[in-house]
Amino acid sequence: MRIVVLAGGIGGARFLRGLQQASPDADITVIGNTGDDIHLFGLKVCPDLDTVMYTLGGGINEEQGWGRTDETFHLKEELAAYGVGPEWFGLGDRDFATHIVRTQMLSAGFPLSAVTEALCDRWKPGVRLIPMSDDRVETHVAVTLPDSGERKVIHFQEYWVRLRASVPAEAVVPVGAEQAKPAPGVLEAIAEADVILFPPSNPVVSVGTILAVPGIREAIAEAGVPVVGLSPIVGDAPVRGMADKVLAAVGVESTAAAVAEHYGSGLLDGWLVDTVDASAVERVEAAGIRCRAVPLMMSDLDAAARMAVEALTLAEEVRGA
Repeated sequence: MRIVVLAGGIGGARFLRGLQQASPDADITVIGNTGDDIHLFGLKVCPDLDTVMYTLGGGINEEQGWGRTDETFHLKEELAAYGVGPEWFGLGDRDFATHIVRTQMLSAGFPLSAVTEALCDRWKPGVRLIPMSDDRVETHVAVTLPDSGERKVIHFQEYWVRLRASVPAEAVVPVGAEQAKPAPGVLEAIAEADVILFPPSNPVVSVGTILAVPGIREAIAEAGVPVVGLSPIVGDAPVRGMADKVLAAVGVESTAAAVAEHYGSGLLDGWLVDTVDASAVERVEAAGIRCRAVPLMMSDLDAAARMAVEALTLAEEVRGA
């Protein structure tokens, strides 16, 4: 079975680990979000790609869900001693090495997709990981700063890491997405897929940013295979992160049903909601999307695997309809 998964960071990576356990013989292609990418200290940092790579490759800090295990921060401390910022973004020493290699390869003329493949040669994540685009796309957020009252557009990382999403997001813009092209292999993987899955990643700044690259949404809608998503909203709140803040910025309420409607029946065929949101099933199905209520809390690997099984089961149900 050929499965394509659109993935953001922690939620997407942990779901993928469950999918590998649930379907060990599947050929899995992951289209990774690069809207979170940022340039820091002269280096190209790709948080979502790296989180998928580290998680599936056994190098992730399990407790926090991002960054490297057994990490140290001597380089960050030395940079701070020189007064070089930003201090709010914590890159560890092991993590720095990945960004140095990536930046050197990019500077030598290799596209991000080729660089990602080379980095994965070390980690062997067991999936084919492709960035959504080789072109530069960065998500920015419009906010009003509470101390000055100034309305400002800042990088998503600054909004999430420095401000901790403590102020309302007034608009979310994937800068560069309109001019970007899907990376080599993206459209081909979608066209050849048997199933396409949207994991419980942020529907605006993760999966939404991938879909903003011209051609990707259209390819998925026209693929002619089941497209099944898992709600990142449980009990009207995000399982983790700040999906509620960015959903509000695009005029979508923070409910499992509203997120399904946001994707739309032209894109989604099936949608899984948590059992606490079972009352949403009727509303989602009224929108033309087959819906089931199942446990959606990824408390451990087995729970993630059960979620993956439910997604694949719903896909087969859709296929047979």
